Amino acid sequence: MSVSTEVYNQRRQRLFLLLAGFFLGTLTMLNILGISRFLDLSFSVFGLTIPMVVAIGVLPYPVTFICTDLISELFGEKKARDLVWIGLLLNVWVIFLLWLGGVLPGTGMDANGQPIIDQAGRMPPFFEIREYAFGAVAASMIAYLIAQLCDVRLFHFWKRLTKGRHLWLRNNASTMVSQVVDTTAVILVTHFYAQALPIDAEAPLWPQLMIFIASGYVFKVIVAACDTPIIYLAVRYLRPYLGLGKNEEATAT
Repeated sequence: MSVSTEVYNQRRQRLFLLLAGFFLGTLTMLNILGISRFLDLSFSVFGLTIPMVVAIGVLPYPVTFICTDLISELFGEKKARDLVWIGLLLNVWVIFLLWLGGVLPGTGMDANGQPIIDQAGRMPPFFEIREYAFGAVAASMIAYLIAQLCDVRLFHFWKRLTKGRHLWLRNNASTMVSQVVDTTAVILVTHFYAQALPIDAEAPLWPQLMIFIASGYVFKVIVAACDTPIIYLAVRYLRPYLGLGKNEEATAT
């Protein structure tokens, strides 16, 4: 049974909204979770301990690259790039709401407009979330813009170079290169600007920073390799579902 152009266009619109929604929702969630907790995923190989400490905000981050890679493959570079810029505006919106919520009068503040510190030295929950999120969003805004634009550009560079073949190469190579930039920027900005990394003041600084950078990068690269079959299966199913031929990109969204 043939499918009309209108039906194909509706499918393309729904899929784009779904991928964009996952991308923007995940982006917001990882900014709020951010650096609120660090996970120790260290492991041992032949008696040698491999340190791996990653921020909890890293866990949902690979989903954003799956979304942008699928949008790049199915809808084109311009759509993916536009979504990256919308994500940046969303980051700015989150920072504005956090700032506004902290300056307006309300509960949990003293007569001078400062958060009330309890006997345990803790601020009200909002202000603790705000403090962590400010650092996470500030760090991620810089790294996010550079890494995502780099990922989209490299994905299409290799797509042109391979003439649409070797999706696994485009998916992994673009993510691996962009994540060097992303992970390094996030760790450095988080430490030197937000001062939110669990750094041992008595130990040398740069070896600790390198462990954080290496840990985050290795985690993201492993996830990128694992999501390759997902990308392949999704593209293989979605191309006929959207009425797209090989290497064709949807234009009606």
